Amino acid sequence: MHRDEDLATIATFYRRVQWSALTVGVLWVVWLLAPILSPFVIAAILGWLGDPMVDRLEARRISRNTAVILVFGAMTVVLLVVAVLLIPVLEDQVMTLINSLPGYRDWFVGTALPWVEHRTGLQILSWLDPERLFVLIREHWQSAGGAASTLLGYVSRPGFALLGWLANIVLLPVLSFFFLRDWDLIMGRIGLLVPRDHFDTVRRLALESNEVLGGFLRGQMLVMLILGLLYALGLWLVGLDLGILIGLLAGLLTFVPYLGPAFIVLFGGIAALVQFGDWQHLAGVGVVFAVGQLVESFVLTPMLVGDRIGLHPMAVIFAVMAGGTLFGFLGMLLALPVAAVVNVLLRYTQERYRQSRLYAGDTPVILLDAGLSEASIESNHDASEA
Repeated sequence: MHRDEDLATIATFYRRVQWSALTVGVLWVVWLLAPILSPFVIAAILGWLGDPMVDRLEARRISRNTAVILVFGAMTVVLLVVAVLLIPVLEDQVMTLINSLPGYRDWFVGTALPWVEHRTGLQILSWLDPERLFVLIREHWQSAGGAASTLLGYVSRPGFALLGWLANIVLLPVLSFFFLRDWDLIMGRIGLLVPRDHFDTVRRLALESNEVLGGFLRGQMLVMLILGLLYALGLWLVGLDLGILIGLLAGLLTFVPYLGPAFIVLFGGIAALVQFGDWQHLAGVGVVFAVGQLVESFVLTPMLVGDRIGLHPMAVIFAVMAGGTLFGFLGMLLALPVAAVVNVLLRYTQERYRQSRLYAGDTPVILLDAGLSEASIESNHDASEA
């Protein structure tokens, strides 16, 4: 009897080792293929976001192929309209930024740094003196030469990088169409690989992850778009030459908590000081920031996003930074989807733990309603002790 239990324990241990090795191997392959996986991941996300609309059209007795063509055509038209409207504006903003760079440099050296030196007592300008920089380079020429050669190695490959971007742009609509058309088929084949003993549990967790993440991403994209337009319009009304560019970038960066507001305060404030140099326009940037925060906090996020992902803002920031550090741009794309799925798995683990003998001990386990809050559990526990 003990021998059978020992063999079962050893078999379980080896299975866990195999699964761990498989997970490490998959992560290693993803890390190696990260530069070429980005268009596939973006296309898969687009296909996943568009699949519910295709399913709704199918429910109205429209064939799958026709529904896919309609949804894909609508998505393409929207992207083309946005590109036609934004590209000329962004091109003009980038040219304005390039022409304004000397003014920003003069303001930084002539106004910002002297103010910091006066407040802190640090001698920062002396470190930016060209002769001093030349002496530092000459004293550390070996390390500087190594850094320069590395930099030149990257700069010497712009043609390959451009070809890679062009290939990704061409592949993206093709891959998106196939993911959209075959999404149900792909999910069905993945479902066939799930062990039958665990199928119901995996299906429940997959549906919960899909609902949480789908609602969050669709809502967050609308929040980013609306906030970007709101910030751009507000800064343009304030009179900033780079207001549209700063506003749109701040709207896009709201995907990471606190990064978008920090961006508009920092760069909008600098743009106002460089262009006008008075407190009135700086206050105007503050008003735009405050209005955007109020609209996001009390209107957009409650209506469009809510608390669907269930992650603390610090967890979101950590997930995005960790994904970018480990897998680059691909990791940033996958950070929130992976974090949302992990959060669902953690909730399921907590639920199983609360029903386990380890948590309850030898007393009978009372299964509580999933909707019961922690406060209600604690209050009932305190009442029973009293």
